[in-house]
Amino acid sequence: MTEQAKWPYPSRVEETTRLEADVLVLGGGIAGCMAAIAAAKRGQSVILVDKGAVRRSGAGGSGCDHWESAATNPCSKVTPEELLQAMLDDNDGYNNAISHYIECREGWDRLLDIEGMGGKIRDTEDEFAGADFRDEESKLLFAYDYVNRFTIRIWGTTFKPAMERECRRLGVRLVERVMVTSLLTEGGRNGGRCVGATGVHTRDGGFYVFSAKATVMALSRPARIWLFSSAHPGQCEFRPMSCIGDGHAMGWRAGAEFNMMEKSVRAEFSSAGRSFPPYSTGNNHNTWYPASLIDAEGREIPYADRDGDLLPDFAHRGRPAPGQKFFLKGGNIEQAKYEFDGPETLPYEKLKELGYKLPFYADLSAMPELERKVIWGMMVGQEGKTQVPVYRNFTQRGFDPERDVLQCYGVGWTSAEFLPQERQLFGLPGGFMNDWDLMTNLEGLFVGGDALFASNCYGHAAATGSYAGRKAAAYAGARTAAVLPWEPQIRAEMERVYAPLSGDSVNGVGWKELNEAIAKAMQNYCAEQKRDELLLSGVELLERYQREVVPHCYAANPHELMRLLEVFDILTVAQMILQACLARRQSCEKLEFYRTDGEGAMEPFICIRHDGEKVLRREVPLDYAGNIRENYEKYNQDYIAERAGEVEA
Repeated sequence: MTEQAKWPYPSRVEETTRLEADVLVLGGGIAGCMAAIAAAKRGQSVILVDKGAVRRSGAGGSGCDHWESAATNPCSKVTPEELLQAMLDDNDGYNNAISHYIECREGWDRLLDIEGMGGKIRDTEDEFAGADFRDEESKLLFAYDYVNRFTIRIWGTTFKPAMERECRRLGVRLVERVMVTSLLTEGGRNGGRCVGATGVHTRDGGFYVFSAKATVMALSRPARIWLFSSAHPGQCEFRPMSCIGDGHAMGWRAGAEFNMMEKSVRAEFSSAGRSFPPYSTGNNHNTWYPASLIDAEGREIPYADRDGDLLPDFAHRGRPAPGQKFFLKGGNIEQAKYEFDGPETLPYEKLKELGYKLPFYADLSAMPELERKVIWGMMVGQEGKTQVPVYRNFTQRGFDPERDVLQCYGVGWTSAEFLPQERQLFGLPGGFMNDWDLMTNLEGLFVGGDALFASNCYGHAAATGSYAGRKAAAYAGARTAAVLPWEPQIRAEMERVYAPLSGDSVNGVGWKELNEAIAKAMQNYCAEQKRDELLLSGVELLERYQREVVPHCYAANPHELMRLLEVFDILTVAQMILQACLARRQSCEKLEFYRTDGEGAMEPFICIRHDGEKVLRREVPLDYAGNIRENYEKYNQDYIAERAGEVEA
């Protein structure tokens, strides 16, 4: 550590701390906390490792405004099976049937768990008494489809602190501000049983070795692959800056199998340094639904139902169309299928024909009082990406939803629309392949939340994290002792991790420069239209970065080291994406994957992994999960009995 760095923390670089537990949880976000809680409740010793402070870390750490898939709540008129089928149909089967059925079937259970920890899920103060979206008996508030009532409005800012308290109450050991850098496998073998992980402290640089009988991967999905601004690095993606897909990268290096990594969507929910921060302007999606919109001359923009018929009044925005059982809103809205599409404003081209003029504005003043209040006071106030930057800041500066309007920027309406080459991993992206135990192909490595392929929302993270935690606990409970890590693998990882600290402080490459170079390479060679020549050029360029740039990278302190290690992982994920794109030979609309040289019939899932020498590819049927309800009940008899006992008690 150089004197010039003036780093305020004592240096522990190359000092090693070794910790052991029955279950090791990587990532302290929503999925990680719920996994740790589930494993600890089943009598296993648990270590949870997080890059930040668990109380507010992760993509959902600062809050959430709705819980999408509480299909078993007492007011729901939709079954878990019906809701899952809609999700599958919405994406022509390119979805994770196992994880989303867990979400639909156990989502309400997890809400009750969180309520028991101290999270708020009901309108206990009767603030919204009498509203169309409120159930007077249960005091639950519903979003989007007010008739079928399977999406619940929540006070999500209360959730993460409640989870942290519960972890501590149960004796979970929280190891905070430690970045996980690699998975340890039995004998150091690629594809071998997972026996732990390594990490580096982001403030003092100390090295950590974790050993466990079972490991739960609960780190975030990748980000900053195509989009990065060195001037505004904190506004480059929809999720927090620290959520960049470390788990994907270390899983790839260890031989884990991944699915749907070729999927990327045109950037919409990103700041990227040149657009508006997400949800800081009015719109009629998710958090803002069903906000009224007006055009530049104050004319209200009409809503239409699934069949294109204009809705006669505001109340119909929360009701299915005639003959429509229910509609989706808030989660699976990308490329929504006709049968499940919800009430929506007319397409911009149609609005232009009818004489509506840009710009458009969200006009909460024209809405019923409780509808206005639930959007501005609760939805915007509880959503983590809007609670401080939008709700608090705008309110302090005088914004009054009864009087003021907010300019609306949406797809097709904005002068700052993203270019086709500006992509991101949003809307059910790729991730770890899983079985019915949410275990990967690496024995002992379970996965939950955003690390799963086709991951989605807050409820999905909580439900799958808890499920993975209880499966990991059962696996650990059946083993007498953890397998000791392989020392040469640990030494090699220490050498890799610490190399940038001894780099050239004058001529060395920094993390921002490398991240920007990767993003530009992906925009050039892995944009909207794919072709082998382009993809192979991208592979060659990123391999050159690996050989020629990475050895010359420099970090002045543990924080910069963390950022640089993140970008090394971004580089690995970018290489994974290119390989997945090469593996898929045919265009696929639902994956937003388009080839100019496509050939052959429509392909199923394409799973890839690296065996240490080459990339292996295999095809998996879209219906690989089998009969969903039967298989769920086959693999979860203990849980079903446990919940039945709790209900009886």
